[in-house]
Amino acid sequence: MGDREKAVVEVAGRPLVARVAEALSVVADELVVNCRPDQRDAIATALQGQDPTFATDEDPDRGPVGGIATGLGATTATYAAVVACDLPFLDPDLIEYLFERAGGQDAAVPKPDEWFEPLHAVYRPDPMAAACEDALATGDVRIIEPLFTLEYAVVERRDLVAHGSLSSFESVDTPAEVREAADRLQ
Repeated sequence: MGDREKAVVEVAGRPLVARVAEALSVVADELVVNCRPDQRDAIATALQGQDPTFATDEDPDRGPVGGIATGLGATTATYAAVVACDLPFLDPDLIEYLFERAGGQDAAVPKPDEWFEPLHAVYRPDPMAAACEDALATGDVRIIEPLFTLEYAVVERRDLVAHGSLSSFESVDTPAEVREAADRLQ
């Protein structure tokens, strides 16, 4: 996105982060936004009318694993959805299904293709935050690594299709993808 803050890039007239927050509000009671301190004001402006809790990364060099730990540490929920801010087609039905599948386990992680989607998953906050901290302590910053120390349900493609849209996993990473998403949303 060049020098533009990805979370607040508009897609069809709405900031990405606002689209994600609106989808989550259908299935979640609380919105926690993880970001760097320098991102907070722009994201707060994009989320006007919502009441998020901001979980800012004091050390942004810890990457996504550190961000997951920080965000999950800011909630007292039994389970929490962790999603990226760049998912303009986030499907609340899929998130709700992941909450159902996580019951009794530490996580429910989709696997729509050959890869897991850890930034479109539901976790029990304390075990996942601890697993993230452990991974960081050992120097393993791969986003999937903390998951492997937990008890988790893998939600395969056929179950995902039966409960929502695979478009939910589509992220926008370039201006061209933003334009394509906007065309589909209008």
